[in-house]
Amino acid sequence: MLLGLLTISPTGTLAINDLTGSIALDLTHAKPIPEDGAWFAPGMIVLVDGTYEEEDNNAGGGLGGSGGVGGTIGGKFIGFFIGGPPCERRTVTLGLTGKNDTTAGGGFGWVDFLGVGSERAVGSKMRKLEERLIRPSDDDPEKGGRGRMVVIGEVCLDQPRTLQALKKLFGLYAAEPEEDTPMTFVLMGNFVQHAVMARGGSGGSIEYKEYFDGLASTLSEYPTLLQSATFIFVPGDNDGWASSFSAGAATPLPRKAVPEMFTSRVKRAFAAANAEAEKEKGAKTDGEAIWTSNPSRLSLFGPTHEIVLLRDNMSGRLRRTAVKFSSKSADEDEDMEMSPPPERNPRSEPDPAEMEVDTEVQAAESHVAEAAADEEALSSDLHAARKLVKTILDQGYLSPFGMAIRPVLWNYASSLQVYPLPTAMVLMDTEAPAFCVTYEGCHVMNPGSVVAPGRRGMAKWVEYDIRNKVGKVREALF
Repeated sequence: MLLGLLTISPTGTLAINDLTGSIALDLTHAKPIPEDGAWFAPGMIVLVDGTYEEEDNNAGGGLGGSGGVGGTIGGKFIGFFIGGPPCERRTVTLGLTGKNDTTAGGGFGWVDFLGVGSERAVGSKMRKLEERLIRPSDDDPEKGGRGRMVVIGEVCLDQPRTLQALKKLFGLYAAEPEEDTPMTFVLMGNFVQHAVMARGGSGGSIEYKEYFDGLASTLSEYPTLLQSATFIFVPGDNDGWASSFSAGAATPLPRKAVPEMFTSRVKRAFAAANAEAEKEKGAKTDGEAIWTSNPSRLSLFGPTHEIVLLRDNMSGRLRRTAVKFSSKSADEDEDMEMSPPPERNPRSEPDPAEMEVDTEVQAAESHVAEAAADEEALSSDLHAARKLVKTILDQGYLSPFGMAIRPVLWNYASSLQVYPLPTAMVLMDTEAPAFCVTYEGCHVMNPGSVVAPGRRGMAKWVEYDIRNKVGKVREALF
């Protein structure tokens, strides 16, 4: 059993590497564990169970040959089973025990990963503060009240329908009592459909700023939200300045925030709303706009809540680069499809009962078929979501690809580590269905595009309950 990095050798074949050497890998008959439950692409750490086969005419290049430490081992490793490294729960990593994770034991309980205090030092104190400050709504206990986070994805400001969807969404939350306003609104890019900084689509830097000015005008219509909530903006690959040289292709991770010269009008809208509230109520409000990097981490109550925010079309990249395994069931299906259908006996007379068609029965059968198709689509979307989530969290890394597929700035590569597991993670991927999935105690959400594709006049977003650590996909007509 080998644990190593799955790579492509200079000869174009698969290989598995570690710090001591490299060996060719044969996955012709390998079976993934679990079957069709995760992606395996070059650049990932994998665990392969198999046998070593030495070459017959290997002049000293075998295990005991002249390859040496760090060289290429002759022969090949034939894999029977392949899987990812096991994922470790956050509670196990931090050594949390007891009810509601109130007692810290061993593990990394004393390590301050985010600079907000370690779990063992301030964890219990922060949980008491959370219970006191974040309460459910008094009118409806099932509503999250103040302890909610709203995640909005793919906010393309150059599309008029996006602003219409945002107005509908903000209007719903502005109509709630002010004390029940969500704590945070997360708006994720791309903020333009094309890389306008590289003259993609139509426009340039001037038009790019005008799009954010339009967003500022929309936000100014809801001063109560600006006064009591924190708005976080996460850029995409089409946003400046990175898109000016990438032209919308995958930019190196992590990437900087949108420059302030484009977002000054939005910050001015928050300043005006806070000044107006201070003038009318005589109390200072704490609403603000934060333009952050991609990826970024949101910390609530110290180490109690750690939320990772990532904008990346990862599922499409995994489908393009992942290893394809042979499936016996697929071969059997192909054989069945190639076999000719059974011929009907021409001498047999048609049954009169088969000729009659009951319209009511036919309509009922069509409804059942539609319901079955919807259920199959739902199960397919759920399977795709679980497959994506398991791949990323098992790897413990936000960019498990080769440098040619997704470049990484190695000076800041530590920001891509997902260890220990966060309490929640926003994986904004427009090529994957919108979902909310929990895996090993980490709740992963994908809000999808705010303007639901293929559905006219439908806005879609995710509402995350901070106390219960669970999110739900919400929809509204606009």
